[in-house]
This record gives sequence, structure tokens and C-alpha cells, in this order.
Amino acid sequence: MKLVERITVEPGKCGGRPCIRGLRIRVKDILEMLADGAKPEEILADFPDLEADDIKAALLYAAGGTDRVVLKAA
Repeated sequence: MKLVERITVEPGKCGGRPCIRGLRIRVKDILEMLADGAKPEEILADFPDLEADDIKAALLYAAGGTDRVVLKAA
């Protein structure tokens, strides 16, 4: 499975927000935990259904969302 395929979006789950492998664990939640200083090992211990590649997938998904041109008015 490619990392990006671990990210799922289902209309009836978590308000249609990106989640990990159909679980009710949002990409946003993982990113916020990492930003708050949680180590991947701590996140995996708190969420036994997660796998290390799920955290990598969340980071990759977020990185893709920042890859756009930003135009400024002259």
C-alpha cells in the first residue's frame, strides 16, 4: 500500500475530513500531536490501531497541501 492510500475521506465519517485507513483518527489530530511535541512512539502507544506508516502518511498528506503557488498583488 502506498502511503497516500492510507488517507481516506468518507462523507459520513469525521465530517468528511481526511482520516487514517477508514479509522476515526483524523490526519489533523496526528499532525497536532506531533506539533505539540509528541513522539511517534507515544502516538502509536496511545492509538494501538495506528501503524508507523500511518504517521508518515499524515505528514506526506500535509506536505502535499502546501505545494501551491502563492501569488501576491503587485
